[in-house]
Order: sequence, then C-alpha cells, then structure tokens
Amino acid sequence: MPSFDIVSEVDQVDIRHATENTQRELATRFDFRGVEASVTIKDEVVTLTAESDFQCRQLLDMLSKNLVKRNVDPYVIDVDEEAVHSGKTFSLQVRFKQGIDQPMAKKIIKLVKEAKVKAQTAIQGDKLRVTGKKRDDLQETIALVKGADLGQPFQFENFRD
Repeated sequence: MPSFDIVSEVDQVDIRHATENTQRELATRFDFRGVEASVTIKDEVVTLTAESDFQCRQLLDMLSKNLVKRNVDPYVIDVDEEAVHSGKTFSLQVRFKQGIDQPMAKKIIKLVKEAKVKAQTAIQGDKLRVTGKKRDDLQETIALVKGADLGQPFQFENFRD
C-alpha cells in the first residue's frame, strides 16, 4: 500500500549560514557602525542583541532576508513579542518551529477528510503518515496540503509504493 510522511523541518545548516551571513552584513552596515550589536546562535535559538529595540527589529529583518535567500520559509520563525531590556542592551530570541504539533496535525487530518480523498492519515509523533490504495490519491493529498494556507511549511518524504 503506497504511503508517505508529512513533516515540517528546518535544516539547521541553513539557519547557521543565515546567522553567519547576518553577522557579516552587520559588520559592514553603516547604521550599525559604533553600535554594540550582535547575532549569535546557540541550541537552535538565534539571539539578536542591540542598543535599542528598533535596531533589534532591523537585525530581525536582516536575518529573515538571509533566511529567505537560503530558501527557509518565513513561517517557521517564532520571535519574542517584545525585546528584553537588560542593562543598556535589548535582545530578541528567535526560535524555529520544528515538527507538526497536535492542533496542526488535527487540522490537516480534518482537511483531508473534508476533501473526501481516499487516503488515511495517522499522527506519528511530530509527523503524519498518509496511506492510500492508489498513488493518485496520495498525490491529490499532497496537492491539497500544499494548496492550503496552514501557516507552516510542510515537506513530503518517504514516498513508498
């Protein structure tokens, strides 16, 4: 029986490269000359530090542009609402959504059932397994999930006949 997995993952190498490119761009930017600002990555969390909240937001824009250049979907970025002020610096924590959480998985299952596609969907941890009798049904499911604006990028892997 044909099957495939729906996953939502971000390549850590792309995040690291985008962070490093943002650090290089920060060193050459005229508006950041003489300003204490930095971009660091540790444990899959990027920390943006600058002397003002506005400069933190500029760093976030620079990071997101570099992520887009590396084909990382902007939907995966999870940023703090407000910059944390400590001493004379502000800092923002940028996290990246990995995996499919329960509410999103249930939303996808409901979407597939409402479309009356002849495929079964099962939650397996942070991914979804879709099985069906025909490849065409699975391809229809892929098109359905790609076409729906669910606020998160999905990848389709382990397509087996």
